[in-house]
Amino acid sequence: MKSEHRTVRLLPWAGPEGKPCYVLGDGTGYVSRFADNTESVQLGMAGDLLSHAADLLADGRATSRQLHYLASRLTESLRDVKRVAESRGGLLSQLMPDEDGGPEAERGHGDS
Repeated sequence: MKSEHRTVRLLPWAGPEGKPCYVLGDGTGYVSRFADNTESVQLGMAGDLLSHAADLLADGRATSRQLHYLASRLTESLRDVKRVAESRGGLLSQLMPDEDGGPEAERGHGDS
């Protein structure tokens, strides 16, 4: 009998008081799908923001106020993208084979 593969996933939003939120599951539930969509939107917005930043910086006429606004948005976007990377890295580490060749998340669930 094969056990259900469950992982712990860092979600792309913070909980009360800015604390990290996690979901435990197989990645197919409502919260996981909502998190996938949120991450997709965040990454798309980061790409759009990078294009805007390149245009603004290439123009050479940007005011200090515009540059400050851009830096603030880039900081927010980088924070989001970093969280996506941490989340996906955490998922990958749970799926990487351990020394015995099985996923780390399934340790202790074998037929030994």
